[in-house]
Amino acid sequence: MVKWVDVFSRKQYVDIIIDSLNFCVGYKGLLIYGYVIMSNHVHLLVQARDENLSDILLDFKKFTLQTIVRSIEENTTESRRNWMLWLFKLPQSEKEGTAK
Repeated sequence: MVKWVDVFSRKQYVDIIIDSLNFCVGYKGLLIYGYVIMSNHVHLLVQARDENLSDILLDFKKFTLQTIVRSIEENTTESRRNWMLWLFKLPQSEKEGTAK
C-alpha cells in the first residue's frame, strides 16, 4: 500500500492482480478461499498448499508491484501516471506517511 492510492480503480490494474493470483494458484500452490479487491488495497483469505505462505505472498507482491508499475509507465493515457510513479519510488517510510 502506498498512501492509499486508488490504483485498482482502473480495470487493467485489477486484471494484473487477478492474473498474479491465478499464477500463484497454478504454480505456487496457493489456495484461495476468498478475496476482495478494493480501490486501494486487497484482502485475501488464503492458505499455502505446500510452500511457506510468507514466501508465496512475498513473490506475489513483488511480481505484482513490478507488473503494475510497468503497466503505469507504459500507459500514456493514465492521468495520474507521473504522480503514482513518483509515489512508488519514495522511500518506504514516506510511502506509509510515517516520515518525520
